[in-house]
Order: sequence, then C-alpha cells, then structure tokens
Amino acid sequence: MPTWTLHQGDALTLLPTLDEPVDAVICDPPYNSGGRTMTERTSRTAREKYLTEGGRNHGHDLGDFTGENRDQRSYSAWLAMILAHTYRLTRPGGAALVFTDWRQLPATSDALQAAGYTWRGIAVWRKPIARPQPGRLRQECEFIVWGSHGAMIPGNAPVYLPGHFTGSQPRGEARLHITQKPVEVMQQLVRIVPEGGTVLDPFAGAGTTGAAALLEGRGFIGIEQSATYAARARHRLSEIAPHAAA
Repeated sequence: MPTWTLHQGDALTLLPTLDEPVDAVICDPPYNSGGRTMTERTSRTAREKYLTEGGRNHGHDLGDFTGENRDQRSYSAWLAMILAHTYRLTRPGGAALVFTDWRQLPATSDALQAAGYTWRGIAVWRKPIARPQPGRLRQECEFIVWGSHGAMIPGNAPVYLPGHFTGSQPRGEARLHITQKPVEVMQQLVRIVPEGGTVLDPFAGAGTTGAAALLEGRGFIGIEQSATYAARARHRLSEIAPHAAA
C-alpha cells in the first residue's frame, strides 16, 4: 500500500530538512500573476484574484493563501530556489512537472533550468468551462513546464503520456482550494512515476497531487504552508489511503 507524509510549513524552510529521494516533483506553485498591473497583483488577496464575486460570497470556505505578491523577477528567483532543493531530492532520470499560467510561462521555464533540471517541454491543461471573454480569445489553458534530472531512461515498460490534458476545476462542495486542479488530470500526470515510486509536491494545497498519487499506487510527500489547507489535505489523504491502489 502506498504511503504518504504531509509537512506543514514553508517549503524553503522544510525542503532542506528532507532527505528521502523521490521519483518526480509535481507541483502547482502560486503563480503570482492574476492581474494586468503591479497594483492589481499586489493589492488583492488570492481570493480576490482567483474567485468571482459569487465564489467569494459562497458559504463554502475556500480559505486564502499567501505568497501571491511577488513581481516576475522575484518569482523567478524564489521558484528557482524551491526547485533547486527539489532537484537535490529527485532521483537521476526523475521528472519535474510545474504548473504555470501564460504570464509566468517564461519565468517558470527559466526557474526550472536554473535549478538544474533539463527542460523537456510544455504540456497544456485545457479548462473547458473557462469564462468567455467578449471580443477576445478565451483563456482556457494553463501549462505544465516539465523537465528531468538528467537523462530519462524509459525502461522495459515505458509509460506513454499525452501532452494535452482536459479537465474542469472542481465546483461546489468538491472544490477544496481556490486554485484546485482536477484529480483526473493529476492522476494522468503521476503516472510518469513508476508504480510504487514517490511523488513530491512542495505546494500541496488541499492534497490533490497526493490524492492522485495514492489512487495510482504511488507514494506521496507534501508540504503545505497554510495550516487550514494542510489539515484539509491530511483529512483527504487519510480517507483515500485505505482504498488506494496496492
């Protein structure tokens, strides 16, 4: 049965204390975007950036999270430091998959390479229920910048993963985090790890990466800064673990 561990605290503080090798890093860092101007990016909370007025007024408490006020240069430096620590923990040949939006796509690919990973490409996550924009192209895609710790060796039973994923963000009571990713998309991504391997997520949020890992028979190590979301993730993972794939 796959195992899981969730640490509560700041990733830059906790990552240097970890020493267990992992087979992949799959994470969704706070993008530090969500606005056209610096004022819009720095004067609003994450809830104000990423939730509609109706979502903010909904009775279901999604909480808030910090770390959403960096400019692009600071974001690049910060993310590069985070990924340098995860690179140390990633086994040779292991992968790093990092979510980003269109604004931070160049910064994310820079940070991935600065950390030591070999940049391998960009995958697309399409959100079919993204809001239409009058007179504009709809922003219905986010991206996954991915790379590896050195050469990748497929082995005798290689996995064949797509470069395009479709899935809608959970809604209503199923939505546990402001920027939650669909578990069905994450289940496909964790398959880049061999069965029985371990996935690391330094921005665990409500535990979606961990849930996907357990459901697919992979182990999980997570870090989450918010005490509220860490508690939510622990509850979620503890419910899934007994029924996870062996």
